[in-house]
Amino acid sequence: MSLLHLAIFSPFLAAVVVPLLYKAFRKIHTGWFVLILPIVLFAYFLQFLPITQNNETIKKSIDWIPSLGIELTAYIDGLSLLFSLLITGIGALVVLYSIYYLSKEKESLHNFYVYLLMFMGAMLGVVLSDNLISLYMFWELTSISSFLLIGYWYHKERSRYGAQKSMLITVFGGLSMLGGFLLLSLMGDTFSIRELIGQVDQIKDHSLFIPAMLLILLGAFTKSAQFPFYIWLPDAMEAPTPVSAYLHSATMVKAGIYLVARLSPIFAFSGVWMWVVGVVGIFTLFWGSFNAVKQTDLKGILAFSTVSQLGLIMSLLGVGAAALHYDYLDDNYFVIATLAAVFHLINHATFKGSLFMMVGIVDHETGTRDIRKLGGLMSVMPITFTIAVIGSFSMAGLPPFNGFLSKEMFFTGMVSVLNMDIFHLETWGILFPVLAWIGSVFTFLYSMILVFKTFTGKLKVDQLEKKPHEAPLGMLISPLILASLVVIFGFFPNILSYTIIEPAVASILPSLLSPGEAFTVHISAWHGFTPELFMTLSLIAVGIVLYLTLSKWTKIYDLMPDRLTLNHFYDRGMVLSERGSNRLTNTYMTGFIRTYLVYIFIFFIGILSYTLVYKDAFKMDTSNLAPIGVYEIILAFLIVAGSVTILVAKSRLTSIISLGAVGYTVSLFFVIFRAPDLALTQLVIETVSVALFLLCFYHLPQISRKEERMGFKLENALISIGVGAVISLIAISAHSNKLFSSISQYYIENTYDKAGGKNMVNVILVDFRGFDTLFEICVLSIAALGIYGMIKLRLTRRKEG
Repeated sequence: MSLLHLAIFSPFLAAVVVPLLYKAFRKIHTGWFVLILPIVLFAYFLQFLPITQNNETIKKSIDWIPSLGIELTAYIDGLSLLFSLLITGIGALVVLYSIYYLSKEKESLHNFYVYLLMFMGAMLGVVLSDNLISLYMFWELTSISSFLLIGYWYHKERSRYGAQKSMLITVFGGLSMLGGFLLLSLMGDTFSIRELIGQVDQIKDHSLFIPAMLLILLGAFTKSAQFPFYIWLPDAMEAPTPVSAYLHSATMVKAGIYLVARLSPIFAFSGVWMWVVGVVGIFTLFWGSFNAVKQTDLKGILAFSTVSQLGLIMSLLGVGAAALHYDYLDDNYFVIATLAAVFHLINHATFKGSLFMMVGIVDHETGTRDIRKLGGLMSVMPITFTIAVIGSFSMAGLPPFNGFLSKEMFFTGMVSVLNMDIFHLETWGILFPVLAWIGSVFTFLYSMILVFKTFTGKLKVDQLEKKPHEAPLGMLISPLILASLVVIFGFFPNILSYTIIEPAVASILPSLLSPGEAFTVHISAWHGFTPELFMTLSLIAVGIVLYLTLSKWTKIYDLMPDRLTLNHFYDRGMVLSERGSNRLTNTYMTGFIRTYLVYIFIFFIGILSYTLVYKDAFKMDTSNLAPIGVYEIILAFLIVAGSVTILVAKSRLTSIISLGAVGYTVSLFFVIFRAPDLALTQLVIETVSVALFLLCFYHLPQISRKEERMGFKLENALISIGVGAVISLIAISAHSNKLFSSISQYYIENTYDKAGGKNMVNVILVDFRGFDTLFEICVLSIAALGIYGMIKLRLTRRKEG
C-alpha cells in the first residue's frame, strides 16, 4: 500500500480509534484529537502542488478484484488535488469550529467524529480514484456517512426525515450512475478513467454512449442538488451547523460537480452533454436563487443559495464543453467558462463555509435562526457581522471580494454562448445570459436579506431565546480564516492561477493542450466597459429596488399552490409507495409456511421445466443402466410406503416415525452401494432428526380441529406431482447426458497426494470443497443466531407481559 492509499484510508483508521479516545479522555474535547488528522493530510497534499503545476500526475495502484479488472487506483492531477485540498483544508476548519460548537458534556462526540471521519475518507476516495468501481464504492460511502451526519440528532423527527430523504435521492442517483459506469466499461473494456479518456474517439460513436452519459449525469445531478433533485438539500439543514458547513460548502454537494468535470474529457464532445449540463445548471441557478428569497430561516436561505451556486458552476461546465469544438486557445471564451467554474468552486467553498459558520454562531448565541425574530445584532456581534458582510457580498458578486471576479467570468461565459454556431445555440442560446442575469439579481437579493435582516434594524431581545453576545474566540477562528481568504483571493486572485486553477482546468480539457503547453490564466477586477460590467451594474440597481420593495411583491410566492411543489410530490410518493408495498406484501405474505412452499415449488417446477425444454436437455438412454436387484426393489417400495404414510397420518408421532423409516431405508441404499461413510452419516442424521422432532413436537400445541379437517386440495396434489416429475426427469436426463467424464477419478488420484487423507469423502468436504463447507457453517451459524434472537425476544415479551 502506498502513502497515497494510506492518506485515503487514514480517516477510516482514525474513526476506529475515536471511541476509545472519547472514553479514555472524557475531560478533553474529542475534536482536538481529530483535528490533527485533516491538518496533517492538508500538509501532505500541499507537497503535490509543484507536481501538478507542471501538469504531471501520480498514479498508485493496488489490486482489489484483479480477475474483474477492479483496482484501488489513487490518481493525483490538478483536479483531484484541488478537491483533496478543499476536503482536508475546510475539514480542518470545520473540526476546529465544531470543538466550540458541540458541547462535550451534552453531545455524543464519539459518534459525530466517527461519522465525520468516515465522510472525509469517502470523499477523498471519490476524488482520488481512477477506477470507476472504486469511485462508486466511495461515492456510496459518502451517501451512508452523510445520512448518519444529517440524522445525528436522531431524536428530532425532522433530522430523521432529512437524512432519509437525502439517502433515497442520492442513492437512487448513485445506482443509475453505476449503470452508466458499467455501460462505459463495456464500451472501453476497462474501468480505468485514464484509459477511457484515451479511447474517446472509439467510445463517442458507440450506441451506448448517450445512455451511459445520461445515467452518469443523473447520479451527478442528484448528488449536487440540481433541479429537480435539489429538494433533499434544504431538509439536510437539520444537521448540526459544522456538518452543513462541511457537506454543503466544500464536499458532498460538490461530488457531482467533480464527476461532471472528471468525465468531461470523455463526454464533452457531445452536444447532448453541453445542452443537458448547461440547461439544467442555469435553470437550477435561477430556481434556487428565486426560492431562497422567500425563506425565513437563515440555513434555509443558505440551502437554496447552495442550490443556485451549484447550478452556476454546473452551467459553466456545460458551456465550457464548447471549448472542445473550437481549436484556438487565445480568447477562447469557452475555456474562460471552465476557468470560471474552477475559480468559483474555490470561492464558493470560502464564502459559503464562512456564512454557514456565521449562521451557526447566530443560532448558538441567540437561540434562533428565524430572520423575523432577528435584527440589530450588528452592535452586539460586530465580528460576526463583519464575517457576514464579507461572505454575503462575495456571494452577491460585489467588489472587491473573490465572488465578484468569478461572477464576472461567469457572465463572460454566458454571454459567449451568443457567439456559438453549433448545436442550435444560435437560436436558444439567448436563454443562458438572460437566466444568468435574473438568477444573479435574486442572488444579490437573498445575500442582502441575509446580512441586513439579521444585523441591522432594531434588536428584538424579547423574541430571542438567549441574550445575544459575541461568540467565543475559538468559534470565530475558522470563519475568520475563510473570510480572510475571500478578501485575499479578491485582491490577489492570480496567486491561485498557476498553482491551483490552471492544473485543474488542464485536467478537465486535456485534449486542447499539446505536450508542455498550458492555459493562460489572468484574472483581473477591471476588464473595461464590457457587457458583463453593465450586467453587474444593472443587477445591483434592480436588486436594490427589489430589496426596498420586498413587502410589496413577495406575495407572488403565495401564488404557487403547495400541491404543485416537488416536495409535495415526494411526500405523496412516499406515502403511496408505502401503502402500495404494504398491500402487495400482504397479498402474498400470509404467514403460513405452506404458502411460501407453494411459491418455491411452483417456481422450481416452472424454471427447471423451461430449462429442460429450452436447452433440449431431456434424453432417455437406458443402455448404461445397472441391473436392479430384489433388495433395491423392496427398499424402494418401503420408501414409497413411508412417504405415503406421512401424507395420510393423522398424528405427528406416526409422521415422525414414517419419516425416520424413509431416512433409514435410504441409508440401507448407501450400504448396498458400498458407501459406508454416507450410510453412517445418514443414520446419525436420521437419529438426531427424529429425536429433535419428538422433543420439539412435545412442546407444540395440539393440532387444531381446523387443520385436522383439512381436506384434499387439488393444487397441492398437482404441485407435488409436478415436483416429483421434474426431479425424475432431471435424474433421467442427467444419467443420459454424459457431456463430461466423471470427476471422481480426479479425487481418487489426488485425495492422498494433495490432501494427505485416506477418506475421500471427508477430504472432499474439508479440503477440496473447504470454502463451501465454511460458508455452509456460516449460514447455519447466522441462522442459529437468528433463532436465538427470536427466542430471546419472545422470552422478553413474555416477561414484560
